[in-house]
Amino acid sequence: MVDVILFDLDNTLYPPERELFSLIDRRINRYMHEVAGIPLEDVDVLRRRYWERYGVTMQGLMRHHQVDPEDYLRYVHDIDVASRLQPDVALRRALQALPQQRVVFTNSSLCHTERVLNALGVADLFDRVFDIRVADYRPKPWPEPYRQVLAQLGRPGSACVMVEDSVANLRPAKELGMATILVGDNRPEPYVDAHLSAVLQVPETLAAWTDSGAAASLGLPVSG
Repeated sequence: MVDVILFDLDNTLYPPERELFSLIDRRINRYMHEVAGIPLEDVDVLRRRYWERYGVTMQGLMRHHQVDPEDYLRYVHDIDVASRLQPDVALRRALQALPQQRVVFTNSSLCHTERVLNALGVADLFDRVFDIRVADYRPKPWPEPYRQVLAQLGRPGSACVMVEDSVANLRPAKELGMATILVGDNRPEPYVDAHLSAVLQVPETLAAWTDSGAAASLGLPVSG
């Protein structure tokens, strides 16, 4: 029976059109150049290389430039969240319609997550937050953070639904037995159980699953 929904944060709980992540992108580039001392002409190349190899830029900076991860997280998330996000009444209603435990599982930091949830007006609707620290700074889609989240929740994968804007981040979730929901414009893969245009559609999708033959195959409770 599914009793936990894991939500990604950035570009999932709010649409990418808000361009909040562009503010973080600029801070990452500045950190690499001004703090880590990487020549400006090398920043973009190294960011792509570290992202492809490690899943996040920070892992590459930790491994190859002796960057302190806590210093990095403080710096890159020092942005004006309120300039891009406002309370979202529709999102709040959608989350309130979900009877399951609601959890944030993100590659961002706890402080950034709290600022985003507060700006959206939904911080009180989440039971727990698992950030990049949950598996010693290893990010999704590495398997370790998924296993740590399940262990700390005391739940098997079959008890969870994962909601993400990243297709790659849903593969480990599916391999651990979770039902998977992709939000946004990315092209789904076979391990994606549902593809939605917005997170607001999650309650409707879960209700449809529980009222259909899909419930049993996904491990969802059947109504009635």
